Amino acid sequence: MGCAAVLTPRLWQGSLGAISTQTAVWRLASGASRHLSLASIMKSRRKTDHLERTASVARREVVAAAKVCGVVDESPSVRNLRLLIADEDFSFKAGQWVDFFIPGVSVVGGFSICSSPRLLEQERIIELAVKYTNHPPALWIHNKCTLDSEVAVRVGGEFFFDPQPTDTRRNLVLIAGGVGINPLLSILRHWADLHRARALEGRGDAVGTVQLFYSAKDTRELLFKKNILDIVNEFPEKIACSFHVTKQTTEVSAELKPYLTEGRITEKEIRDHISRETLFYICGPPPMTDFFSKQLENSHIPREHICYEKWW
Repeated sequence: MGCAAVLTPRLWQGSLGAISTQTAVWRLASGASRHLSLASIMKSRRKTDHLERTASVARREVVAAAKVCGVVDESPSVRNLRLLIADEDFSFKAGQWVDFFIPGVSVVGGFSICSSPRLLEQERIIELAVKYTNHPPALWIHNKCTLDSEVAVRVGGEFFFDPQPTDTRRNLVLIAGGVGINPLLSILRHWADLHRARALEGRGDAVGTVQLFYSAKDTRELLFKKNILDIVNEFPEKIACSFHVTKQTTEVSAELKPYLTEGRITEKEIRDHISRETLFYICGPPPMTDFFSKQLENSHIPREHICYEKWW
């Protein structure tokens, strides 16, 4: 993830509960029990560690055992993990992240969930996409993690999309930079699941439109582009997508060309989608996030309609 929540949408903010002050326990497949005390997991080696950056952010109390059931390279620098979580008490809202506990690694990771809540409900699986860095949890994921590796996870974060049946219909503008796509992909996938379900019930219009702006260095670093375009093609009248690349040096595929723009996402592009019915979700490098959140505030968008996280 590398994300720290800095503004919460008030429309759908739920009660996530405080961090448990008791010893957190999870059972691994081997049958052995491992214990995590709050004091031990809150220790940090660096001031920029995930737990310190997010110490004031609400978490669920459940620390759940998870087993790696899929590993694939999503890009040259990003690895995708699929985690099987049997604990029925484990749940999350689209856009949230997990504290990621690795046996034998004292530093705790923090990674956004990029799958939809429905995948967890139906298959007990969540997905994470982790960029290679020198941070110990990321190093472990890229160099040591294998199928059937066992870890533990706990949900946290106040950046999420969780509309209720009685809520006002809202349009979404999602603005992503680099691996900041992860929580926004979870939101996009959740939106698609909601639209499918409500369409089956004859209430398709209960979910508004989505506009995704996604910027990366080049098309190789545009994560999940096939999955994103599959959703766009499934709902062509509801979802629009604009990929931006800043340092493209190779030929662009014919499939991507209609959606691709060279250069950064511009203020004008975002301004064209401003309305009272629109919620803005932003996740990316701090300068990008600061720029667009400030521009939206200057455009008189209510603060509760601007939701953002920064990754570091």
